[in-house]
Amino acid sequence: MSKRHELKAHSPKKTRRIGRTILLFLLLVLIAAGALAGFILFENEKPLVTLTDRKAYLGETTDISFKVTDGRTGIRSVVVEVEQQGTIKELYRKTFPRRTWLPTWMNSAGPLEMEDKAVFEAAGAKLKDGEARLLITARDFSLNGLLRGNATVSAYPVIIDTQEPRVALKHTQRYIRPGGSGLVVYEISEPVAKHGVMVNDQFFPGYPVAERENRYLAYIALPWNTTKIELSRVVAVDEAGNEGKSVFSMILKQKKYKNDRINVSDNFLSSKIPEFEANSIEEISGETLVEKFLFVNNEIRVRNARRIAELCSRSVDRQLWQDRFLRMPGQSMAGFAEERTYYYKDRAIDQQVHLGLDIASTASVPIKAANRGKVIFADYMGIYGNTVILDHGQGLFSLYSHLSRIDTLVDEVVDQGAVIAYSGATGMAGGDHLHFSILINGVFANPLEWMDQNWIDIN
Repeated sequence: MSKRHELKAHSPKKTRRIGRTILLFLLLVLIAAGALAGFILFENEKPLVTLTDRKAYLGETTDISFKVTDGRTGIRSVVVEVEQQGTIKELYRKTFPRRTWLPTWMNSAGPLEMEDKAVFEAAGAKLKDGEARLLITARDFSLNGLLRGNATVSAYPVIIDTQEPRVALKHTQRYIRPGGSGLVVYEISEPVAKHGVMVNDQFFPGYPVAERENRYLAYIALPWNTTKIELSRVVAVDEAGNEGKSVFSMILKQKKYKNDRINVSDNFLSSKIPEFEANSIEEISGETLVEKFLFVNNEIRVRNARRIAELCSRSVDRQLWQDRFLRMPGQSMAGFAEERTYYYKDRAIDQQVHLGLDIASTASVPIKAANRGKVIFADYMGIYGNTVILDHGQGLFSLYSHLSRIDTLVDEVVDQGAVIAYSGATGMAGGDHLHFSILINGVFANPLEWMDQNWIDIN
């Protein structure tokens, strides 16, 4: 038999073997593809639910912020509910359309991450005040779970509280002047998250009265330029956001403050501007000494005021002081809220308000703590120069500035009469003296009231 006939005789067998090999290969590919598709489509990784703003209480209206992530097939749906003794109130529902039937790491069937908020409104919810559960259910696009996807149900215990706290006034300030101080005492029916006194747009936080449960006090002060009291009330906000309030009235007794003239000399400028430049973190703007003076007297003054307000926004929650504040012996050089006009070569160049008392004695006289307090600042501060600020507790502060030397440290508690520094002429000072201020939660108040034992006893 010829070779040609032998090849023809063996061709059908070889063809069948090749065909079986191809079929087997295709079958393996299909099995692998099916396994891969099953791994992707039937993945069992559950979505992750996170409360971004954990709320233990639900009030009349409460926002519930949450975040859902799913690293595989993507998010299919999210439902937020409140459940109480079998009664369910749905707050939120969102379902995403399927983007693909074959998700990949580059193209998921739904979003891999979403953030949103649900809103609980007590009105019409048919739920009572008391314990409940916040439920957040998230499903993904997996075909697992009888094609319904992997589900995560996160449950959080909450308390529904729609009752506002009750506020009872025990003492209010009857008369008050611009720049004046006062005291408000009140009781609250329950523990709350925030409470204090609102006077116009200024909030003065309240502090507990020692050994009197549910009784609180708040020191208040009017800015020096107050012309009218639009609003004065005690407010108390509980954990659920319910606000209780009690309105009271005060009689504003107008007070006229003095005007003062300050002459700015070339000698003063040439000695002071280098001091400010040496102690300032940022560049003192201006081409001439006068321009730099105006920058310091305005921009740096504003920055200093912001810094002081920040320092005085936190206070020890107990009273550290007792009786009147001591006055440094010496001559009064300037009073509280005097309006100053600055002149350079007989030309008015600026106007500012003096928010303290200036007292002068001999040079480098010891400066004593006007009352017991905790040191919260002891450093150089712009127009005030070397400065010490004491926290006397419950929002009351005293400030000592233009010091030549500081002899105390931050966090030290000093007794009334303790030497904390020495007088000087640092900052915006033309000569050796003490600038003394009283502040209530960052509002400058007239120090003379706090130096008067009779005023303290009455108020």
